[in-house]
Amino acid sequence: MNSRHILIFVLLAMLLPLISAFGEEIITYPPEVTEALEAAGDNRIELEKAISHYTSGDDSLKLQALFYLMTNIKEKCYVTYDLLDSAGTQIDFNVLDYPDFNTMKAYCDSLEAQQGELDFKKKEKIYDSQTITADFLIIQIDYAFRAWREKPWAKELSFDSFCEYVLPYRGSSEPLESWREYFWLKYEDIEDKMTDSSNPIEAVCIINDNIKSWFSFDSRFYYHPTDQGMTEMLENRMGRCEDMTNLTIYAMRANGLAVTSDYTPYWANTGNNHAWNAIVTPEGKVIPFMGAESNPGKYRLTNKLAKVYRKMFSEQKGNLAFQERKQEKMPGYISGKSYIDVTADYVDVCDVTIPLAIDVSDSANIAYLCVFNSGEWKAIHWGKISDGKVVFSDMGLDIAYLPALYIDEEIVPFANPFILHTDSSIQELQPKGDNTISARLISTTRRKQEISTDGIEKVFLTPGQEYELFYWQDGWQSFEKSAAGEEPLVFHNVPEGCLYWLVAEGSDKEERIFAIEDGNQVWW
Repeated sequence: MNSRHILIFVLLAMLLPLISAFGEEIITYPPEVTEALEAAGDNRIELEKAISHYTSGDDSLKLQALFYLMTNIKEKCYVTYDLLDSAGTQIDFNVLDYPDFNTMKAYCDSLEAQQGELDFKKKEKIYDSQTITADFLIIQIDYAFRAWREKPWAKELSFDSFCEYVLPYRGSSEPLESWREYFWLKYEDIEDKMTDSSNPIEAVCIINDNIKSWFSFDSRFYYHPTDQGMTEMLENRMGRCEDMTNLTIYAMRANGLAVTSDYTPYWANTGNNHAWNAIVTPEGKVIPFMGAESNPGKYRLTNKLAKVYRKMFSEQKGNLAFQERKQEKMPGYISGKSYIDVTADYVDVCDVTIPLAIDVSDSANIAYLCVFNSGEWKAIHWGKISDGKVVFSDMGLDIAYLPALYIDEEIVPFANPFILHTDSSIQELQPKGDNTISARLISTTRRKQEISTDGIEKVFLTPGQEYELFYWQDGWQSFEKSAAGEEPLVFHNVPEGCLYWLVAEGSDKEERIFAIEDGNQVWW
């Protein structure tokens, strides 16, 4: 929420309520609040009770805070899922029924072999606007203000920062539960343990050290269909990255610390994704850390970042979801309404301009930049097509990208993949005419090139395993299959200058893409 919005809320708070010439009360709401009330249906009475509570009070900032929450409540919800097999039969499943991840995965694999592919399907969306109570909102707001005004490290936070990073009552799409009072009381004495009670970083470290003593990461929760709520987390004392960040947000925000969750939808040089915490200081400095794992100043992100986004409570009108699009559907993470791009807070970036070699004016006005992740090109940023080109802002460097469109819910490349080098130069990867090379391959993923004690180059391939070499030319083209021995795999007459991918038969497609320079595999 910017200063203009705050001014509007102040003026509206002064005008609310108005008294007509006939002595009747006329209630005037901001348009966004009116929309929230209409969306609430039968639950409108609860929202109006909260408004009445703060209208009759003497703290206009709390009314503004309530309006802020209501303005952004429309899309907030908890989604439930059922695990179904290929025939639509529901499967009873609890990650904690298995002693470890491998046992759990083996069970799921065996079940899929018998009953077909298993998948979590959305069952129900439980919208906050239709279920939230006035009491819940009042407790959340009152405790948030108490922390902001009483905690010595919080007093310098602006109202904007307070609204975005302290006030929100949920971290993601977890079940809606009240948590502020619990964590306020749990950490009420930490000032006594601090050397500088005005230092928010020290407060974060003390609280996080405590969380580390009783909550930890557990990969079984990758198969948990939702982010856990507070009750689950306090009982299970373990979870995945999103649970760790949410739990940390609860504990920190309950104590007036401006802590959020930053994330990358897809790593740029390996599979999967990641979410972590960051504290935003009153001066605007961003310091990452990992809740329940590592403190500010000691946390390192070890893989490459093409994009970093931050979960926000407020809707961001510049996001793709609010733009006019010829293709209604949007790829995955990019469709969110409440995130901002903070890549430049983490890595060196530059804007990338890509010309379109084809006319797509009739089918698309938005283009995407993709990274290779878990065997697929996945969209990680978007740009508007204008004058035959598209600009992608603030892209991470030293990364392989593919420009693409999103047509009929499919990634459709419109240009060659390229490397965005550390000096911001672009190296396009495409066949060099009819030139060919002999590709001498030692691995399917990044390895340290080593020479064994007998002077022979070390090979990281499984003898007897069949591998298939692909090269990119308007899509992945299969070049040849070959079984590995003790020495490097050699493929002759391979098109030169391409992007390549060596895949083991029956693999999970986590092998990495590479170029070939001076006869060596260069990984991306």
